[in-house]
Amino acid sequence: MFEINKTYYGFKLIQESKIDELQSVGRLFYYEKSGARLLHLENEDDNKVFSIGFRTPPTDDTGVPHILEHCVLAGSRKYTTKEPFMDMVKGSLQTFINAMTYKDKTIYPVASRNEKDFYNLMDVYLDAVFYPKIYEKPEIFMQEGWHHEIFNKKDNITYKGVVYNEMKGAYSAPEGILREAVSKSLFPDTCYKYSSGGNPDYIPDLTYEAFLDFHRKLYHPSNSYIFLYGNGDIKKQLAYIDENYLSDFNKTEIDSHITLQEPFTSRRELTDYYNISVEDNSDNKAYLSLNFVLGEKSNLESKLMNSIISDILVNSQAAPLKKALIDAGIGEDIFTLYVDGLKHGIGIAAKNTSTDRKEEFEEVILKTLNKLAEEGIDKKLIEASINKTEYDLREASGFATKGIVYKILAMDSWLYDGNPIEYLKYDETIKELRQKIQTNYFEEYIKERFINNNHSSLVIIEPKKGLAEEKERAIQEKLDEYKKSLSEEELEKLIKDNQNLKNMQLSDDTEEAKATIPKLAISDVDPKAEIIPQEIIKDSELTILFHDIFTSKIAYLDLYFDSSMIEEEYVPYMNLLAGLLGKMDTKYKSYGELSNSIYANTGGINFETEALIKEDNGQEFMPKFVVSGKAIGDNIRTLVSLMGELILDTRLEDYNRIKELLFQIKSRMEMYISYTGSTVAASRVSSYFSAPWRYIEKLKGLDYFWFISDLIETFDKKKEEIIANLNYVYNKIFNLNNLIISFTGDKEDLSIVRSNLNIITERLNKDKFTQEKYSFKEEKLNEGILSNYNVQYVVKGYDFKKLGYDYSGSMRVLATILNGDYLHNRVRARGGAYGVGITIEKSGQLVVYSYRDPNLKETLSVYDSMSDFISKLDLNETELTQFIIGTIASLEPAMTPYKKGQIQAKRYMINTTREDIQEIRDAVLSTNVEKIRSCAQLLHDAMKQEYICVLGNENKIRENEEVFNKLVKLMK
Repeated sequence: MFEINKTYYGFKLIQESKIDELQSVGRLFYYEKSGARLLHLENEDDNKVFSIGFRTPPTDDTGVPHILEHCVLAGSRKYTTKEPFMDMVKGSLQTFINAMTYKDKTIYPVASRNEKDFYNLMDVYLDAVFYPKIYEKPEIFMQEGWHHEIFNKKDNITYKGVVYNEMKGAYSAPEGILREAVSKSLFPDTCYKYSSGGNPDYIPDLTYEAFLDFHRKLYHPSNSYIFLYGNGDIKKQLAYIDENYLSDFNKTEIDSHITLQEPFTSRRELTDYYNISVEDNSDNKAYLSLNFVLGEKSNLESKLMNSIISDILVNSQAAPLKKALIDAGIGEDIFTLYVDGLKHGIGIAAKNTSTDRKEEFEEVILKTLNKLAEEGIDKKLIEASINKTEYDLREASGFATKGIVYKILAMDSWLYDGNPIEYLKYDETIKELRQKIQTNYFEEYIKERFINNNHSSLVIIEPKKGLAEEKERAIQEKLDEYKKSLSEEELEKLIKDNQNLKNMQLSDDTEEAKATIPKLAISDVDPKAEIIPQEIIKDSELTILFHDIFTSKIAYLDLYFDSSMIEEEYVPYMNLLAGLLGKMDTKYKSYGELSNSIYANTGGINFETEALIKEDNGQEFMPKFVVSGKAIGDNIRTLVSLMGELILDTRLEDYNRIKELLFQIKSRMEMYISYTGSTVAASRVSSYFSAPWRYIEKLKGLDYFWFISDLIETFDKKKEEIIANLNYVYNKIFNLNNLIISFTGDKEDLSIVRSNLNIITERLNKDKFTQEKYSFKEEKLNEGILSNYNVQYVVKGYDFKKLGYDYSGSMRVLATILNGDYLHNRVRARGGAYGVGITIEKSGQLVVYSYRDPNLKETLSVYDSMSDFISKLDLNETELTQFIIGTIASLEPAMTPYKKGQIQAKRYMINTTREDIQEIRDAVLSTNVEKIRSCAQLLHDAMKQEYICVLGNENKIRENEEVFNKLVKLMK
């Protein structure tokens, strides 16, 4: 079909090779006229991927690569609406659409199963990167990057911009500050010392001219990396890209060179700071990180070794370095940082410690490393860590749109002039690493890359009381000075520019502009919902749900235990148990041996607590304790055996180990809350009006976070009680009654599972139990949750079924319209928040939320006016069709085989039938404008209930105290 060195539509074929690991044929092309590079992976996957990327090393901390990533998607030569990206989100069958800025590259990936849609998306992206409207519309830069905002001469000037607020949120978390500081400390003479996302202290230093220059210089085919994946017609795709884009450019020399950092002759040290409240105790709140450069990322063995050695030293339960630091009492949580770049590295970090212990921190690490190098690393630990890395590669990190993962992995070599096809062939490297287990390779690696490696750094991140207020005062002083420097005419022009921006943000696109956006027709949509196979097998007392789906021979096994017998006061102990299992000794193994055994033989065993909400009655739910695992072939019996050991023979009696894990659970929850604030606040507000969500809050929401914090505070006094409660739940929860088993894989592997299940079932508790009747009452707490964050997560919601409204599938279209139009325009584009959305569930839950939002009251006001917008909604048939198609895409996202099995199993448990799924799809497809408008009163009534929760900046919340019934500190 193809010949090496032959040219196809301007693309010269450089290499063609089978990549067995990806079940693909890889082809590397070079477009001779313009210098573009193209990698093609041909396979049977109908979820086709297109991506274009550029090498974009930053030269300062203004975040220009990130701001440009946002801006090019806001209008182009062919596509002249305000935001073609959002138009495609709301009117496409895409399975993935996004753009990402890394330390040294920016990539623009899209995916779709629909051929017509795939070409539409590809064209929108190509036109965006090569012909953006940024040169003629400075308002795009103002909106997405930053601008001085003022509307009246008497007002103060403020900074506003989507990326500006996104990065204020990112820099709220000390872990984010730590990551940037580590990179800066190891690569001080390169682009990696800068924040490619943008440091909010420096983003306002970026000029419009410098922003445009960055695009002119780097967004050219000669600096591009194009990627195509899937079962599409490659010759047709090449012809399209050639004819419509690349043939218009000539090859040019582009200086996107990335400087290689000269190795250090001695370890360096760097200190930075993060904000804490003036009232907070700053003792033992520092972060220490010892960091090492390990090698060049474009070398596959070096790349894989970074992951393997991180697991061996710190991330595994058997990790000796983590144990040594915890035993020394240095830090409440130990974790690793991946240091990205041309050369990559690892950071070994301790959280919540003292700067006074930095010498001891280094000493413990180096002493432990020396001991490992001299006495040897446990071979089983090495084997388990290699196995874990291999599973991650084979499952594409559990990501459904695999092509995106392969593109990102290929770029780890390709961006640095390596061979991406050879880089994707990981089998041989994994095999060689396995063979090296019996040698001293790993010990020598530790000597060379850690002990004798001077290219290292110690980074200290200290808490500083009132740092945020100090920065805000400095910003306001700077802005006041700026305002004073303006002449009357300049001030009037600034006000006029802001008014023009506001008008642009709130105005509708013209009919001519809308007509430029490529569209699908309803006929392009399959009217039938996807049927996920499920066979229900009754096996004596068991119900087995079998999902016969191709999984590349990986067997996925889930055990759903009914946990409705657990009394209300013990509910949080259930989730704590899920966090402890697999990390405690069992009757037969230490927790380190257990971890090695799990990962040497399986792809992992996980524990999760759930409350499955019944869709037809949103106040009813099914509490479940889920045990999940995966394995291949001969190891399936071992998987079942290990699951049995974990749920029947774990010893919950080691006080010190439980205390260690409590600190770790709290630390990871702190990180989770800082990155998913809107999810946390949405769960909280739902708990005010919903019994299932009240249960979920106690189980794993903020109530659980505060429960863990309290256990730590009182542990020494209450440890016997804590352990008694854990054992009470452990002995009660693993009961054969109502057990449902879900299996995703093939029939042969199902037979192995069924023939071994007695290992577990024969020993399970068989006592009949009574389901608890939980007494959760509706309570309008309306909390302002006070934090050190620099932004807000503003949430409002209610249960519309309590107001007498019924659910209709058309409400899914209503949510798409609000998300893609009204809320986006007013909260993100106009308000400067990084994100905003609404969810309307069949259960009755309606929640509106914002993410990394500089505002509070203004956002609540936008929510309250949704009903006005919907009551006056005027859409023509074409516009409505686009929203319907976008809704259909959200109904059937790309899913891994395991995810499909999991979703179908949960549908069975809450009695959601295929007919129910089809009914929602039919309602979406038959939606008309009248049905959408008829929801206006529902929105009005739900918002009128005034159920509010805001997680955010303490000062901002206190300034708006009248909004809340109660102010609560996040960190109690």
